[in-house]
Amino acid sequence: MAQSNPKTVSLFDPITIGAMKLPNRIFMAPLTRNRANHADDAPRPINAEYYAQRAGAGLLISEATQITPQGKGYAFTPGIYSGAQIAGWKAVTDAVHAKGGHIVMQLWHVGRISHPRLQPGGALPVGPSAIAFKSQVFDGEGFVDCVTPRALDASELPGIVSDYVRAAQNAIAAGFDGVEIHSANGYLLDEFLRDGANQRTDAYGGSIENRVRFPLEVVRAVVDAVGRDRVGIRISPVTPFGDIGDSTPALTFGYYVDELAKTGIAFLHVIEGSTGGPRDVPGIDYADLRARFPGAYIGNNGYDRALALESVASGRVDAVAFGRLYIANPDHVERLRDDTQLTEPDGTTFYGGDEKGYTDYPTLETSGARA
Repeated sequence: MAQSNPKTVSLFDPITIGAMKLPNRIFMAPLTRNRANHADDAPRPINAEYYAQRAGAGLLISEATQITPQGKGYAFTPGIYSGAQIAGWKAVTDAVHAKGGHIVMQLWHVGRISHPRLQPGGALPVGPSAIAFKSQVFDGEGFVDCVTPRALDASELPGIVSDYVRAAQNAIAAGFDGVEIHSANGYLLDEFLRDGANQRTDAYGGSIENRVRFPLEVVRAVVDAVGRDRVGIRISPVTPFGDIGDSTPALTFGYYVDELAKTGIAFLHVIEGSTGGPRDVPGIDYADLRARFPGAYIGNNGYDRALALESVASGRVDAVAFGRLYIANPDHVERLRDDTQLTEPDGTTFYGGDEKGYTDYPTLETSGARA
């Protein structure tokens, strides 16, 4: 639960979220960068350097990390199911902690947003229903059209819950301060939530209560495994990303947040509006979601300095997660505090590659901007 304070709080004030005592309310959002080891999807030394450079954030949320080989939807993204991956992530968390930082891992199963070339044995991706994602994924050589997924049988769902639990336990073993369950952006848990992707007729489809059932089973199992004070979740109630939609988002996500509140998890990370796009997408009252959830509310999407300052000071959010700006500004906290110029990121280096556009962005110190 976020610490309460009768006086007006600032973006730069400390906050306690669950088991974590954090130095400020400027967080780094999860950012897929496709720079894991090509052979085994394990983090590399360059990944440890990247996260350590940004350890001044109040909290680092790792890039989305697949819980099993089945959960993979893009080439060169990291996993958390093998010994090599745990060891690679341990080097990352050690580097972050050595700089006084805090980091949680985002747990990811992509669901239908994949391709047989990325799946074990060339299998079909899976989802709640056999409804295709009408876009493309990168398979390591080029972009390929997604295929119609195989609808999961209800008997398979407990196994996937166990995969989430094992991944959460592996994350803690790798030194992470907690985990964030990825329940946003059209991936597996979000697919179960929304009636645009879930057309099941069993206990996991149809009504809102049924569609929310599987994501809640995952959350409760992870809480039981690693403790509620080390668990958060990310949602995106109205984003169209992932070729997904819901006919009644306010009802669906109002009920979901009510049930999440009962689990006692530490934080709710909300993509407000369209992921990476406009904030003013109708359908959700974010103040209502915040009122329903007793833990920390983290706002995300389209925040600049002025909006972040105002949102924290007014109490609308407890903290703000910045995405792309953190790519190009490893010292983002200092730049916001000093109200100095921000470096614009190079979009051509977002996904894949080496140090260029990854660990070579200057800080105020290295650029000479600060005497």
